Amino acid sequence: MFKYVLKRIGAMLITLFLVMSLSFMIIRLMPMNIFEDPEVPPEVQYQLEEEMHLHEPIPVQLFYFLKNIVTEFNFGRSVKIKPGIPVFDIIVTRIPPTVKLNFMSLFLSIPLGLIAGTVAALNRNTWIDHVISFIVVLFISIPSFVFASLMQYTLTYVWPIFPTLYDATGTLGAQFYSMCLPIVALALNPIATITRYLRGELIENISSEYLLLARTKGLTKGQAIVRHAFRNSLIPITNTLIALLTGVMGGSLVIEKMFSVPGMGGALVDSILAGDHFLTVALLIFYSAISLVTILIVDLSYGLIDPRIRVGGGSK
Repeated sequence: MFKYVLKRIGAMLITLFLVMSLSFMIIRLMPMNIFEDPEVPPEVQYQLEEEMHLHEPIPVQLFYFLKNIVTEFNFGRSVKIKPGIPVFDIIVTRIPPTVKLNFMSLFLSIPLGLIAGTVAALNRNTWIDHVISFIVVLFISIPSFVFASLMQYTLTYVWPIFPTLYDATGTLGAQFYSMCLPIVALALNPIATITRYLRGELIENISSEYLLLARTKGLTKGQAIVRHAFRNSLIPITNTLIALLTGVMGGSLVIEKMFSVPGMGGALVDSILAGDHFLTVALLIFYSAISLVTILIVDLSYGLIDPRIRVGGGSK
């Protein structure tokens, strides 16, 4: 198992290196000039040219960019959004709202999806199953920003229950209250995804022969479902968490702009539109690192859910 963990960590680091290199090369090859904005002070231009070796060929720039990250954890400086400010300092101020928004939506969607999927599977082909399946189709088919627009109109304008925009200067309770609508909007699609996968897997496991064998050994129907069918159904569900996290983070790009959440998504959109190359690359690296860490956690969790994976990984 220890060798398996080391291999997965090594593969993650190699993938992150490739993502960092490709992101830097693609962004720097964009036709937009990094200094085309006349408002950028000349001293900032000179400082960046010297610090990031912008007069050198792009492969040389990439070498110094990676070297600064490894040796100094320096991702460069902003050119357009906040000229001269280190990119890392900008990201640090943007991380908390994004982390709260994305992970709170997942914390809401995972238990609700598991409950809905279990209820639908245990009530197969009944009106309960049909209602849940209809709602699942709606949540999967319609983008999250459409639901966000509807909720923003009905619950902030027609019935002013929630604030229209995120309250960044309020108390912790006021910030959470103003974030309720974007959290719910981002959680709808993951709830539907988990429900759909769990319903299919649980129905297949309930009708399997090994569950009948468990019943013949004295287990009740509920014990057999909880100890065997439900646990085996979670193995393919964990793989969907990768797509759920990346999907939620991708959807938060629009949601953050709609509700004026000062997070990473809004900063990424603004940096791309403004041509702030170093900030864009750093944000892309951040999103890639989050996705890769999630993949690693899911891979390692397989060993906890399915002992066969743990034994197989330890024998290599």
